[in-house]
Amino acid sequence: MIDWKLAQATATRLARPGPDLSGAEIAEAVAELRAGAERSEAPVREFTGLHATHALGAPSPVVVVDRPRWVEANLSTFQVMMDPVNAKLVEAGRAPTGLSRSIGEKVSGAELGALMSFMSSKVLGQFDPFWTGPHGEGGRLLLVAPNIVTVERQLDVDPHDFRLWVCLHEETHRVQFTGVPWLREHLRSLLDEFVDATDLDSQAMSQMLQHALSEAVKVAKGDPEASLASMFQNERQQQIVDQMTGVMSLLEGHADVVMDDVGPEVIPTVANIRRKFTQRRQGSGGVDRLIRRLLGLEAKMRQYRDGAIFVRHAIDTVGMDGFSAVWSEPANLPTRSEILEPSTWVSRVHA
Repeated sequence: MIDWKLAQATATRLARPGPDLSGAEIAEAVAELRAGAERSEAPVREFTGLHATHALGAPSPVVVVDRPRWVEANLSTFQVMMDPVNAKLVEAGRAPTGLSRSIGEKVSGAELGALMSFMSSKVLGQFDPFWTGPHGEGGRLLLVAPNIVTVERQLDVDPHDFRLWVCLHEETHRVQFTGVPWLREHLRSLLDEFVDATDLDSQAMSQMLQHALSEAVKVAKGDPEASLASMFQNERQQQIVDQMTGVMSLLEGHADVVMDDVGPEVIPTVANIRRKFTQRRQGSGGVDRLIRRLLGLEAKMRQYRDGAIFVRHAIDTVGMDGFSAVWSEPANLPTRSEILEPSTWVSRVHA
């Protein structure tokens, strides 16, 4: 129930301008990011032991984008993921019609567009596992050139080293999803379960609104565990989110470990980049931190930190081969509690 065109138009209109670059500087950045993604493949594969498999022999593409194109790519994925929600609303007879639907779509589109405009200036890159290309490619790697250039300037780091450092992180995500054949469908199944767990009856909606009010108070008080995302989740959905948090913490922490451990071999200034980038992740001011809490970005930052601690503990305890058991089957994925207590995962999987 979203006006997707309005969402795109709103995000494009509200998006901050990128850094001031000449045509030659833009071309150089795009070429270097593409080359960095290709250069990252071998060291990431060697370190992780994961070998990317490509549907129909076609590799998942690397796409260097600006902010509006990043928004367009993500809105396209969101639209596909929202289809089951819409279908459930229609089946339950809860889908609005007529004027109420038209107004609701435009309000939702404008809100989503405003959110995407904010996010479009924050994201450096991502691997979209749910995109399917015309030749059967599974997923695509997006690198947001203006954001990468902006951050490298803000941090005052070597731009060539920083661009390769970002590519190492994102290439790790690409090899995670293409080298672990069941991971994409497992994550999609969790999303489907989340949709199926949505309550549409009036009593459930009333309880959800009460929960949302209490969560809003927690956000205002600075509770790092509270966010807009957690305001409208029932008990079953919270359980599913806990599972997804475990998976995403693993993926983000694993990518951080790879980029830092592989980095010294190919990136001379990696230690300086990591130090300055970690400071940046803490947020720049009170308003910025509030927005991060509302959107759940503070929780995202903890995923990087907690996930990296988990991965390092597992590797130190059972070695890389022992850690790699995490990719064997969904049952071996860490839970949210195991991310925080890595020894419990080691005990369970390597009893």
